[in-house]
Amino acid sequence: MTTIDWAALTHAYGSAEDIPGLFARLGGSEDDKIWSQLWSALCHQGSVYEASWAAMPVLADIARGRAPGEPIQAVLMAGLISTDPDTEEHERYAREIAELLEVARGLLTVPGPGPGDFVYLQMAVLSLEDAGTWAEALEGVAHEEYELECPECEEGLFVAFGSYGTFTSAGDYVISGAPEARGRGRLTSALPERLTGIGARLYGEAVAAGHAEVARALTYVFGRAHCPSCDVEFSVSDEVERQWV
Repeated sequence: MTTIDWAALTHAYGSAEDIPGLFARLGGSEDDKIWSQLWSALCHQGSVYEASWAAMPVLADIARGRAPGEPIQAVLMAGLISTDPDTEEHERYAREIAELLEVARGLLTVPGPGPGDFVYLQMAVLSLEDAGTWAEALEGVAHEEYELECPECEEGLFVAFGSYGTFTSAGDYVISGAPEARGRGRLTSALPERLTGIGARLYGEAVAAGHAEVARALTYVFGRAHCPSCDVEFSVSDEVERQWV
């Protein structure tokens, strides 16, 4: 960090001159507060700044244990930063990305992260691999829903697979009531043994890590949905990939 002119860089709130001091305070009782400040400055609402990329060597050091801090936080932050498609930055920090990816893959197999953090770890791995849409779109699994348009009638739909049940809805299902209410369509899970490609990979990672609830959600994400308005059947994952922006 000492070779970087942080004052010349910017983050969400202006000059990044405060970033070295924040990283230097990690390793104590205030880590949660400090990470919150770092996330807010470097990745505010998912945005990436020039100071975010400049932090990649520090995040790699934390992930590898060469600097104090929580490796999982470093990996998750680096994963979000690497969703930025800036080719020059990816090339500039290729060594750090490779290091962070190795740590991230290892963390997927370590017991401890809750279901939400596990999904974000999967996203970080995909992002560091530069693996495409699901590096960001997988966030719907953590939120237990996707908001899509029907590919036939273009009705706005919620595809839900969480605590409210498993169904499609043509309206806000939290406000409108129980899954049996009018305006609901069927959501059919994929058979795990028939999953292929990215679906099979993500499902296998969740099962291996003991996250049955994540694995179950993924069978619906890679399953089939019916539009309650026109009754057309469609692949949820295909529409996520087509519509995700």
